[in-house]
Amino acid sequence: MPTPTPWYARIPPPLIMLFAIVVFVAVMTYVLPAGHYERIEVAGRMRVVPGSYGTVDSTPIGILQLFRAFPEGYKVATPIIFICLASALMFAILKATRTIENAVGRLLYKLGTKRAELILVLLTFFYGLLGIMVGYENNIAMIPIGAVVVLALGGDLVLAAGVSAGGMTVAFGLSPINPYTVGIGHEIAELPLFSGAGLRSVLCFGALAITAAFNVRYFRKIRRAPETAIGRGLDERGLALAKPLDEYAVSGRDWLLLALFGDGLAWVLYGVFNLGWFINDISAVFLVVFVVMAACSGLSLSQISAAGMKGIAEMAPATFIIGMAATVKVLLEQGQIQDTISYGLAQALQGLPTYLSAVGMSIGQSGLNLLIPSGSGQALATLPVMIPLGEALGLSRQVSILAFQVGDGVTNLFNPSLGGLVAMLSLCRVPFDRWLRFVLPLTGIILVWAWLGLLVAVAIGYS
Repeated sequence: MPTPTPWYARIPPPLIMLFAIVVFVAVMTYVLPAGHYERIEVAGRMRVVPGSYGTVDSTPIGILQLFRAFPEGYKVATPIIFICLASALMFAILKATRTIENAVGRLLYKLGTKRAELILVLLTFFYGLLGIMVGYENNIAMIPIGAVVVLALGGDLVLAAGVSAGGMTVAFGLSPINPYTVGIGHEIAELPLFSGAGLRSVLCFGALAITAAFNVRYFRKIRRAPETAIGRGLDERGLALAKPLDEYAVSGRDWLLLALFGDGLAWVLYGVFNLGWFINDISAVFLVVFVVMAACSGLSLSQISAAGMKGIAEMAPATFIIGMAATVKVLLEQGQIQDTISYGLAQALQGLPTYLSAVGMSIGQSGLNLLIPSGSGQALATLPVMIPLGEALGLSRQVSILAFQVGDGVTNLFNPSLGGLVAMLSLCRVPFDRWLRFVLPLTGIILVWAWLGLLVAVAIGYS
């Protein structure tokens, strides 16, 4: 009797998933009426005017227009694509000189691998704090370091992604000080910036603790039964330690390159917090650090070139998918159905009981997140509509913003349209189907935790 095909074997790769979403959006331009809200500029941002939705002449997407949208999508995604390539170049030098491998090997020799579970917990929270304090795509350069450490502890690449990409995604999505969701939401709702941080912090750090416990549980499982590892057979070359821990030493050159790398990250932090830097500025810093590290690496010009091209080649599939994800946004705008979808979501929530409407708002935002993965883009498109609707349903403005944040943030864990996630998984060499096998149970647990937080927020009149 043939063995039944497991569900995860039928998951298409993200390239196919995204193409299906692109085609779906194009078809929807023939089904949904075109419409738009009026917008006004407030503090340099275009904000929707509540109650201003109206239909307009349809602009359905034809075949040629569908494929013409792809280069437009790549144009929109250029900053994210370039920061991925710049971080790949920077890590290529550290990889070619074995600097990260030497440093991790020596560190674990000093710490001992008997504290592996504690190290996994601390590492999950470390990446979570990066997500809270620094941002998302800004931290892409830190992902390979987590992969080297987790493999050295006896984990696999899927666990490496769970610790680094998982911890960062959860914390960034539920961050009490997320400027792209909470910050814009408070600006729209005319609330004090980052007010209500107490409850948001409990939700965020509780979700991080759940993620850390989930990672440790998976680690115990694959140590007990290696054949159950989801990451079994993935390419670990260049990331796994090549010799016993007691044989590693950190040379003077390694210390110099690590110092340059650390100085670059410090430079980025200073620019983000004090100079208002964004992705292009960070990319420029990464390129400067790459050039300086290359000059100090002792590698020949041909070795530097080969290492850089290899790093770019490894990142290329992720950047291709990032551009395709941006194509969805382009088609929504060209077909003029983005506002129609937001309006439909608002209409669907009317008449629901108060508690159910809060959860329903987060579920609706979760679906919208697959089409508009940009948190700031979603906030500007939907919150001006959702906040007045929430008040009519008995929800405070803080609860409406929290519902939006939960819907946007938690589903980022499995969103194929989120370019940063795809890039991080690429750096960990984890195919999307294997990532879904790992992360979907975690996503369900964190959603339940977040929805409980939403219900508590409604019960206490969170404002």
